Amino acid sequence: MTTVVQANSYNFVNTPAINCLIQRALRYLHAGFSVHLRGPVGTGKTTLAIHLANLLQRPILLTFGDDEYKSSDLIGNQQGHNSKKVVDNYIRTVVKLEEEFRPIWIDGPLTTACREGFTLVYDEFNRSRPEVNNVVLSVLEEKLLVLPTPVQQQEYIRVHPQFRIIFTSNPQEYCGVHATQEALMDRLITIDIPEPDELTQEEIVVQKSGLIRADASVIVSLVKKFRERTQQNGNFSGLRACLIVAQVCHSNNVPVVPTSTDFQDICADVLLSRSKLSQSETSSIFGELFQEVGSAKKRSARRKVNQ
Repeated sequence: MTTVVQANSYNFVNTPAINCLIQRALRYLHAGFSVHLRGPVGTGKTTLAIHLANLLQRPILLTFGDDEYKSSDLIGNQQGHNSKKVVDNYIRTVVKLEEEFRPIWIDGPLTTACREGFTLVYDEFNRSRPEVNNVVLSVLEEKLLVLPTPVQQQEYIRVHPQFRIIFTSNPQEYCGVHATQEALMDRLITIDIPEPDELTQEEIVVQKSGLIRADASVIVSLVKKFRERTQQNGNFSGLRACLIVAQVCHSNNVPVVPTSTDFQDICADVLLSRSKLSQSETSSIFGELFQEVGSAKKRSARRKVNQ
């Protein structure tokens, strides 16, 4: 059964950089095209996709790419049968028996969205095998969805004018993803989603964790410097690590102070596993970073006092 998502944007964090991406994507969606949000893990692609779908003010369907997916998972398939049995014994010596079996067809998310004009968010679509996504080609180009015959005596349905798809994907060097076919990419408008800037990360940390901005700034700065020193910028987004550290500190009342042993332990537990360097190397880097961040925080406090 296909479920319609009820999305709310009241807690969506919007900054100038994010708003620029939103306006670019909406420009294409309003013109009738589908968009593809591509970027590293943890950059907020799914959140942005659902927010964009919500701005279109149409019901939203959400599906996730999977290596086990078949085309029927997108279009729909037969799930059981309806049976009807009639026994006519009006004349005692004559028994008339009629049985009828009708297959039950259940629409998949793509079929429902095409028929009703919903917005389909296809998250991490390149985790599905390329041949599975071939059913989307005629939808995007000819505005027709070809159905398996016989499905309610229809061979195809015309795509509703308000139907849109918002795709998201990770780069092809990630594990568990497939190369995307040229025919599909040629029908999409791809927007690369970069690592959020520091202002955006601080705003997200403040709103999602409840920490004050000064503490959020310390965490964002520390994570950024750690990623730069360990050369992990291309492998993961720092935003998710920032949120984990901030939420753990806030929920356990751990002060965001570089000299705090508890804060140091939280940062180490969250960040060390994200580095491929040895433990001795990362521990040395942490020691330097805590000193740098602590000194910067003291200088900032002195400037405020002098002002």
